[in-house]
Amino acid sequence: MENFDFVVENVRYDIYDENKMVFFGWFREDNPDKRQIKVYVDGEPVDISIKSEKGIEIRQKYLLRNASVTEEIQGEFNVNHGNLKLIEFYSVHEGKENLCLRLKAKELDSFKNSVQGCVERIMYEDGVAKICGWALSAKPINFEVFSGENNLEVSVENSFRRDVHLAFPEIGDDVYPGYTVSVKLPKWQELKFVVSSENQETVKIIKSPEKTLKETKNPIRKTYRWIKAYGFGVTWRRIVSELTGKPFSLDGDLTKVSYDDWRKKYEITDEDIEAMKQVSFDYNPKLSIVIPLYDTKIAFLRELLDSFENQIYTNWELCLADGTGEGSPLEAVIREYMDNDDRIKYEILADNKGISENTNAAIKMATGEYIVLSDHDDIVPVHALFECVKALNEDKTIDVIYSDEDKVDMDGKKFFDPHFKSDFNIDLLCSMNYICHLFVVKKSLVDEVGMLRCEFDGAQDHDFILRCCEKAENIKHIPKILYHWRCHMDSTAANPESKMYAFEAGRKAVQEHYNRIGVPAKVEHGQFYGMYKTVYEWEEQPLISIIIPTKDHIDDLQKCINSIEEKSSYRNFELVIVENNSTEQETFDYYKSIEGRDNVQVLYYKGDFNFSKINNFGVEHAKGDYILLLNNDTEIINPDCLKEMLGYCMRDDVGIVGARLYYPDDTIQHAGVVLGFGGMAGHTFIGCSRYDNGYFSRIICAQDYSAVTAACMMTKKSIYEEVGGLTEEFKVAFNDIDFCMKVRDKGYLIVYNPAVELYHYESKSRGLEDTPEKVERFNSEVNRFLDRWDKQLKAGDPYYNVNLSLNRSDFGLRE
Repeated sequence: MENFDFVVENVRYDIYDENKMVFFGWFREDNPDKRQIKVYVDGEPVDISIKSEKGIEIRQKYLLRNASVTEEIQGEFNVNHGNLKLIEFYSVHEGKENLCLRLKAKELDSFKNSVQGCVERIMYEDGVAKICGWALSAKPINFEVFSGENNLEVSVENSFRRDVHLAFPEIGDDVYPGYTVSVKLPKWQELKFVVSSENQETVKIIKSPEKTLKETKNPIRKTYRWIKAYGFGVTWRRIVSELTGKPFSLDGDLTKVSYDDWRKKYEITDEDIEAMKQVSFDYNPKLSIVIPLYDTKIAFLRELLDSFENQIYTNWELCLADGTGEGSPLEAVIREYMDNDDRIKYEILADNKGISENTNAAIKMATGEYIVLSDHDDIVPVHALFECVKALNEDKTIDVIYSDEDKVDMDGKKFFDPHFKSDFNIDLLCSMNYICHLFVVKKSLVDEVGMLRCEFDGAQDHDFILRCCEKAENIKHIPKILYHWRCHMDSTAANPESKMYAFEAGRKAVQEHYNRIGVPAKVEHGQFYGMYKTVYEWEEQPLISIIIPTKDHIDDLQKCINSIEEKSSYRNFELVIVENNSTEQETFDYYKSIEGRDNVQVLYYKGDFNFSKINNFGVEHAKGDYILLLNNDTEIINPDCLKEMLGYCMRDDVGIVGARLYYPDDTIQHAGVVLGFGGMAGHTFIGCSRYDNGYFSRIICAQDYSAVTAACMMTKKSIYEEVGGLTEEFKVAFNDIDFCMKVRDKGYLIVYNPAVELYHYESKSRGLEDTPEKVERFNSEVNRFLDRWDKQLKAGDPYYNVNLSLNRSDFGLRE
């Protein structure tokens, strides 16, 4: 039996030397027994060169491995590439060798014989096909595209790829592994894409969009959907999995719960259904399900109708408006159901007026107290309406209800891509239509805001949801899968390019939302289709006071200040440097060099280290109406950081704005805070690549969270004073989370804005909790936080779904 006390993460040939092997790995708990690594090649021990990388970056890199890892082992050894058959890795302790990995050389043949890399996406527009990806080889790389026997003329554009450089540290910064290969051609059925370098060659068959649209499983569209949902790194791991047949998980951690396993454990049982049938509600409102039909496939229509016929809750009506027109083939099927159920209403429309007007025709048939939106080819589980009415019995003031959802394949059997959503999150809704299905709204509210608007066809539900939520006083999210979205190639669920007009309609819908509520903003298309970015256009340019506590480490402080002064596009700011017990002369020399500037204050705080008191002291002397708390070990990346934070912060409903922070290795240090992570509160997506999108793109979308870190946190000075600043009993830990909780308690939103990007070099000034006194202080602050916010912690984070794990930061499924 293999022993995994040393975990070999990766083994490969060096890009430049076919007789050198490179490996990466780690010991559990950082090798407390001081075990050694031994490598055998074809049964003979070999000399290995080893170095270790330690620190916060490594800890975060392996956070998701369910192991305490702060040291990575990187090793090299030479092999006779031509005769190599077997490689074995052992850990050695007190003379005993434990096998960690046995690897046959043929498992590495693909690395040896192929150009390393992958095709990540393919685009075809205006007669030009663009093939994008990355490739690596020691020799110059050639790109060829064949249509049949014809070798087509191509143009190649290379680009720098940070993610590839991190995985292949032997390549220099002058290597540009990213590529976009463009080729002009008319309509085509199939291309052969060849990437070659001397004796290495990789061949990819690429099918045309016209041909792949006819196939149920479309690799191009599927790849796009994966890139949109999870980023390039995860998509590459999925591609490798499918090519090799090896197991796959989103983050490479095979201990992570799969959705199939989750469904087996948490989906309702026959016993649950029987128990629901015995429930007698005091309030039994009629629910009107409104569905526009148009050329609906008969099989899908029957599944849809059956899913409503099987509902546990029975006081509903189904309003079907058929835009297929006279002689619709759907009529016979629907009449068959109507003969047995008088709750079904059906109208054949004179002509097809589009999805909005067809839906409105269905709404006009409705007589229920609540309207339920559904698409014509999807499915609802048997307890969907029951759960909605259960919520209404618990709180009759609810105006709007929405649920979680997943996707179902064409056969209606395979369920995948569960979307476990946030509670109502207006800034996420302005970034994308995360609400979608199931959507239930009080009929009286529809009468107030109006029905669907045809000028937003393609994103008519986004526009409608925004208008309903603007007027709703009580919006309820049910954290259960109550809708199965059928995923086929004519649906934006899997084929975003099929409805390009829809994404422009969505942008206009969000723009109209801002226009209605009187916020000066311009809405732009985001990083991917269906995502939107808000750019605020306030006329005022208020003074921002940037509070930076510091102690020695002048190199860090200088880097921080220089990044603001040299990069920031927003210029109305002052720097408030709060000195706390520095001892190095060069520190005070630096203060003298900057104290004469008009926009710099250097304050001297004489007490012992107390992060809360230091910042409160700085804010007392701040001249600005807006306060930016900023760690001295940060460095802004993009010039619009201050402008982006201020844009959100100037809204009346926003109390705090936070940023996206990276470790120096371009992994995420902070992308929002979730209550309950690790039993307390923790940062989201720690250790993920800067280039990943996160769960349903939540890394890259502006949204509301329960808290953000004070390493970079903007607020209004008036709000800071309203809540009493940072709580000074929290000297070191949890002061920022506590501050956010106090601000939320006053009814303000906490916004995470991913467009604000900084490097964070992780609290160098403060030092470690490495003395009994510091440990005792930390523990007391833990207990104080738990006591102070016990009710909120027990209730759970409203912006994090109860079906997701609190033991990992990547929004993985609950164990």
